Amino acid sequence: MDANIMMAWAKAGGLAALGLAAAGSAIGAGLAGASAIGAWKKCYAQGKAAPFLLITFIGAPLSQTIYGMILMNTIAGKLTPEWAAANWAASLMAGLCGGIGLGVSAWFQGLAGAAGADALAETGQGFGNYLMTLGVVETVALFVLVFSMMGLG
Repeated sequence: MDANIMMAWAKAGGLAALGLAAAGSAIGAGLAGASAIGAWKKCYAQGKAAPFLLITFIGAPLSQTIYGMILMNTIAGKLTPEWAAANWAASLMAGLCGGIGLGVSAWFQGLAGAAGADALAETGQGFGNYLMTLGVVETVALFVLVFSMMGLG
């Protein structure tokens, strides 16, 4: 295979990491955001104060985009013609698999955040518990990031 093509495939892995993680972050933030808007609406309709803390649930999935950028930069930092020739497939797979893992983590963090937003607005209680749930899902993203970087050698 041509050296330029191997370099391009290696770079594609980095771009996939960022793109897939960002797609998951957008989905997760959108899900949590839609739920928070509905929860705020219920609060207003009932004459209750709308908790600003719901913004936490909306923003939580965005960190996976940062992790995708870190993985992309890690891949890009290794790219020399010699390294790409020997490791282009590892770069591509680390980016694809890592990006999928990060994206799915963000997606499900958004689903958990949506449930947390609804519950907090209704009861006014449990914020710490809901936040811990988001933290557990976030841990999956951190594991994916670290293990993908380890897979690059």
